[in-house]
Amino acid sequence: MLGALLALAWLVPTPAAAAAARPALPEQVRCESPDTRRVHCPMDTSRGVVLVRQLSQNACIRDTDWGVDTLGVWVARGCRAEFRARPGADVATRRVVRCESSRGRNESCPVILRGAPVRLLRELASAPCRRGESWDVGRNEIRVSRGCKGEFEIGDAETGFPPGARLLECESRDRRRRSCGTTVEREVVLVRQLSTSACEKDRTWGWDAERVWVDEGCRAEFAVD
Repeated sequence: MLGALLALAWLVPTPAAAAAARPALPEQVRCESPDTRRVHCPMDTSRGVVLVRQLSQNACIRDTDWGVDTLGVWVARGCRAEFRARPGADVATRRVVRCESSRGRNESCPVILRGAPVRLLRELASAPCRRGESWDVGRNEIRVSRGCKGEFEIGDAETGFPPGARLLECESRDRRRRSCGTTVEREVVLVRQLSTSACEKDRTWGWDAERVWVDEGCRAEFAVD
């Protein structure tokens, strides 16, 4: 009998062994609600979860269109977004919403702002995104028009945007001048030249408050602050 009990104990996994056997859950997922259905996406939620990039025109409001349980996140009502495990205190997290004007139409992208600042992170199409002309902010929405398609960063109502520069790649194709829309608050610095053509400030690249521009085949990564 003692031998049988010892054999049974050997076969039953310990809590530590069972935990080690479980596959690690991802720290970032893309979760989508097709046809407004509720969908669950497994991820690590032990430290909390933040929505880092809204991909849908439909609203993504916590506890209404998405939420968290011990095994992952859920989305519903057409919400599509990227979610990430809450980082440590020393890691900046950016909250990004994608908003697009299809065929030049006026579009509204619902987002909970509560007085939070909004800035253009990058354009996603050739049509320019200019604040007050082709994009703007409402009480709890981002509005786009005239073909503007962009990714917009939502800051914090009290502390503003996370510190540090954002990386932006801009390319002059066929040696033509091109503007890459983004909100510039302080300065732009060339980080890495990616083209064989020279990238020389004020000759083949430059910037203003709403964009970085490149010319004559310059292609590079820029730090925007």
